[in-house]
Amino acid sequence: MPTDDPVRPIRVALVEDDPAIRQRLSQAIQATAAFALVGQFGTGAEAVAWMRQHRADVMLVDLGLPDCDGVDVVTACHRLQPDCQLMVVTMFADERHMLQAFEAGASGYLLKDGSDRELVEHVQHLHAGGSPISPLIARQMLRRWQGDTERHRPAAAAAHPPEIEPLTAKEAEVLDLVAKGLTYVEVAAQLGVAVSTVRTHVRGVYGKLGAHNKTEAVFEARQLGLIR
Repeated sequence: MPTDDPVRPIRVALVEDDPAIRQRLSQAIQATAAFALVGQFGTGAEAVAWMRQHRADVMLVDLGLPDCDGVDVVTACHRLQPDCQLMVVTMFADERHMLQAFEAGASGYLLKDGSDRELVEHVQHLHAGGSPISPLIARQMLRRWQGDTERHRPAAAAAHPPEIEPLTAKEAEVLDLVAKGLTYVEVAAQLGVAVSTVRTHVRGVYGKLGAHNKTEAVFEARQLGLIR
């Protein structure tokens, strides 16, 4: 009696120059039965050369590559394999990179501060026809749309922008150090305070900026000119 063929796993490839991050992403993919890791690369040139000879259902692309702009990799891969779903996985949360990636052919845009479980869910969503986007990126898109709408309103109807409660000197100092990549333990040692004190300052920053994680807080603070 014939049996149904097993469902073919989703073929996933990735390009990421940071070995530690590449290992984390590859392990998350390999640990998921629905996925098959078919290629992993440290440079854009390697990824594009591989795509000329092999096929993938999903390609994860970092933007900060050592040999080229990740957007160029998205463009090349989209041209070589239009059916392959391309998703950016990056630390760049600004509007310019986001729009360039989408225009180049990406269907998803994730920040690297997400969990492995979220990555797996986003890859499945992408392969199913969705367009997964990190919350911060979705907020930038919404702001862009709202800004376009605002510019077409009569001046008298324009809403006043919400006022942001200013950060204290310590909150700004902690956020500046966190933005430079220091851990809470390192920040505490540098400032001569307890780690719990650093966490208290960080919670205060999150609350004032309406942020949910470090990436959002740093981005919002830079947008407002609160840190460099």
